[in-house]
Amino acid sequence: MFVQINWKPDKTVAIPLYLQIKHYIQTKIEDGEWTVGTKIPSQRKLAELFDVNRSTVVLAFDELIADGLLEAKSGKGTKVKNNLWSLFSSTHPTDWNSIVRKGIYQPNLPTIQDIHKVEPLPQFIRLGTGEPSPELFPQEMMTEILHRLSSKIQSLGYEEEKGLLPLREQLSIYLKSIGIQASPSSILVVSGALQALQLISLGLLKRGSNIFLERPSYLSSLNVFQSAAIGLQSISVDSEGFDIQYIKQQKKRQDASLLYTNPTFHNPTGYVMPLESREKLLQVCEDIQLPIVEDDVYRELWLDTPPPVPIKALDKNGTVLYLGSISKSLSPGLRIGWVVGPEPVIDRLADIKMQTDYGASSLSQWAVAEFLSSGFYDLHLEQMRNSLRIRRDLTLKVLEEKFTGIAEWKKPAGGFYIWLRLPSTISIRELFDTALKEGILLNPGNLYDPNSLHHLRLSYSYASKEQLQTGLNRLAEIIRKLLNKS
Repeated sequence: MFVQINWKPDKTVAIPLYLQIKHYIQTKIEDGEWTVGTKIPSQRKLAELFDVNRSTVVLAFDELIADGLLEAKSGKGTKVKNNLWSLFSSTHPTDWNSIVRKGIYQPNLPTIQDIHKVEPLPQFIRLGTGEPSPELFPQEMMTEILHRLSSKIQSLGYEEEKGLLPLREQLSIYLKSIGIQASPSSILVVSGALQALQLISLGLLKRGSNIFLERPSYLSSLNVFQSAAIGLQSISVDSEGFDIQYIKQQKKRQDASLLYTNPTFHNPTGYVMPLESREKLLQVCEDIQLPIVEDDVYRELWLDTPPPVPIKALDKNGTVLYLGSISKSLSPGLRIGWVVGPEPVIDRLADIKMQTDYGASSLSQWAVAEFLSSGFYDLHLEQMRNSLRIRRDLTLKVLEEKFTGIAEWKKPAGGFYIWLRLPSTISIRELFDTALKEGILLNPGNLYDPNSLHHLRLSYSYASKEQLQTGLNRLAEIIRKLLNKS
């Protein structure tokens, strides 16, 4: 993994450019930001980043190598060799890069790391980002909510281990509206559905066990379970849902601990599991004693008709752990989600959460509780659905005009995503890199399934309508150029 650079030499000053570059790299090393063993981007890449000739970078490198700070090896690139202190010391500096590689938590996939680095940069059009646009944030409502809270909150200390009771009471009321009977004691407030998955991996599963999940799946883009030495067993899903017989067979052959599903406006495909398929899946999982984790964070984002009831609403035996969140429907920055399940499970997960962060933000919990109790949440959802519907329809219109003949897709009934299939001659990595150079950030399909080498997860939720139009037009041009080249 290379360092991240957001700096350029100043061409208006008298100091030679190569000396500015040398000083920049030297300072990074001196300050301990680039430790011994850190990889430095290639001379060609740095010349591009710094907007200088490659010869300028070569001069800077030559001096840093002569000073003993960098070393270059053929075929292995350039690394930090020493810091200034180690040049005058008989001891070797701490090799933090080696220590980092020994950590038990696996790093993100390289493409995901690239995405995370680029996402904050305003010059990129984000066509794959899975979060609501800043334009969809209910600023006036949030201002009113925070104003109300100023007279209600007496302190902002730690909340009880399962979360703020008024919030869990409001969640209990909300869950009842979608068919789930859950008392506040069977609800755990978490910092988003991702933390819920982390708690499950730590508290309910043993090393070496397996999880069944859809193919493709958002879970495949994470290292939550793999870092805990838990395997992922992908199962194909068609219009009728999971292959039930396959689940039965695989359960007998291996130590499967649970089944993870995102049945409503699935990430990344937008698929909605039919009610009958939900009933069959629950029945077979009850028969073979296979717990279900139902990730339902997109439920409220229906654009045509409301989706079938959650699998949890059909559950009378405590088979399903239900995950919800306001990250997609209201604001990811509030960091509020919830887990619903049998009380012994919730107690176990709550205990682990207290050991890791001592509870979600108290202010955020009060804000979400007030959103739910005030009726603002329902009003916001109605407005958000209208906005998302316009964005989806605009995206579909551009796809019809520009992508017919070079891609395939289906109209999503809700959520954020369109699962775009490209011709097999297109290299998804080449497309990602080319689009990035053109100022477009994509989410390749192989993040969600290693075998999805010709898909993109298109999102209509984040980019503005103008950016959607511009970005998709530009993407179509890139794809056609790559097709002509192949």
